[in-house]
Amino acid sequence: MSKPPVHAFFVGRALAEALYEQLESAAINAFSELGKFDAEQRERLRQFTDRVVERANRASDEAMQTRTGTASTTTIQDIHPADLQATIDELRAEVALVRSELQRYRSSLP
Repeated sequence: MSKPPVHAFFVGRALAEALYEQLESAAINAFSELGKFDAEQRERLRQFTDRVVERANRASDEAMQTRTGTASTTTIQDIHPADLQATIDELRAEVALVRSELQRYRSSLP
């Protein structure tokens, strides 16, 4: 290989292959780090979601215990028919209010 153009060709080719290997290695490392980051973020989001749901369940359980604790002092036999009818009417009114609010909310969605 005494001819300089031929030697320069092989040097250039070797340089290009080495650069390609370096670029490939850098890209693989970058995608690997990106994958790790994505997995960590997903795990953090899952843990956060679990904590939020756990808090909501705990608050709901406490509210139900408080509600049943006060409601357990009154028995069905203690309620008079007029009171029962008034309670039913109030519940129907609340259900109607919730339905109208839900309808209003649904209509405001795009």
